[in-house]
Amino acid sequence: MPLLSAGNTAPHFQLSTTTGEQFSLSEALARGPVLLAFFKVSCPTCQFTFPFLQRLYEQLRQHGVQVWGIVQDKAKNGTAFASAFGITFPILIDDSPYKVSQAYGLTHVPSLFLIKPDGQIEISGHGFCKAEVLAIQRSLAQSLAATPPALFLPTEKIPEFKPG
Repeated sequence: MPLLSAGNTAPHFQLSTTTGEQFSLSEALARGPVLLAFFKVSCPTCQFTFPFLQRLYEQLRQHGVQVWGIVQDKAKNGTAFASAFGITFPILIDDSPYKVSQAYGLTHVPSLFLIKPDGQIEISGHGFCKAEVLAIQRSLAQSLAATPPALFLPTEKIPEFKPG
């Protein structure tokens, strides 16, 4: 199954966080859009991408943004990744056999899915794509009635794409 693309209905799921808390996509969507970011702790592109997702989260947290990291690894490894890269948004565990990852058609990580409150995928992609991350920021800002600062700083050299 290929990566689910924009316009598809997002499969609903419930997963535990690294701290044991249960998160339900259907319950979260009742509060607004959700950004899902699937990753592996050993993935260099994930390590590059997640600090920018954290920055996005910090920019929009006060407006109720929902960003979830979904790790294809053990809870302790997800916790260590979050600590190493300063990630404060929830990290959910999709351990082997990766049922949620399979439902979304993942072939690479990181894979990002911006899901609208009606359950439709608005943006999806894998690897790091600067244009997609900026489109996610714009969409979330618009839906949350926020005006965030620039996501990428002028002093940062950000590639247009980094494969996962």
